Amino acid sequence: MSLASNFESLAVDLAAIARHCYARGWALGTSGNFSAVVQRHPLTLAITSSGLDKGLLEPQQIVEIDEHGRLVQGDGKPSAETALHLAIARARGAGAVLHTHSIWSTILSDAVGEASGGLEIEGYEMLKGLEGVRTHEHREWLPVVDNTQDWSAAAPRIEQKLREHPEIHGFLIRRHGLYTWGQDLAEAKRQLEILEFLFEAMGRKRGGTWQA
Repeated sequence: MSLASNFESLAVDLAAIARHCYARGWALGTSGNFSAVVQRHPLTLAITSSGLDKGLLEPQQIVEIDEHGRLVQGDGKPSAETALHLAIARARGAGAVLHTHSIWSTILSDAVGEASGGLEIEGYEMLKGLEGVRTHEHREWLPVVDNTQDWSAAAPRIEQKLREHPEIHGFLIRRHGLYTWGQDLAEAKRQLEILEFLFEAMGRKRGGTWQA
């Protein structure tokens, strides 16, 4: 498959995933952003444009960027969090990166105390849907990082954290949402669905009063 046809195929899939996340309430309005690797060397990504309604997203609203976040093709401004997508693709060898703003991920990210540094999830059967997890007795830890309006400056710190914790499947931004990834879009979508299920299960069980 040529790079052009690969980009076009990924654009179709990314737009479909964005609309799916909107329908599930995970990326309402203009929230959320989604990307997939077009080629690895040099690194280029297909990524959602900034400021667009994810429930109405079309393939032509996906753009391609290079490893420095510069526009390669398409019309529109790449996501404001492009630097994070690039950092995850580099640090984890991810083929796709998905970012949602669901109610439960936002609530839980705010409930986690700073001392714990992250959210722990264990004992749920659905954990086995995460890549490499084979038992419900698994303990999943998702770091919680503070929000910022300058992700270009913060991305190196996130990339370093991802390299230090190769076992994690995602991270939360406080009062903001979830980032997860996969070797391809199918794996990333699966992990997104698993984590969003777990967030809702935990949030409903704790009644919104829990703090780690």
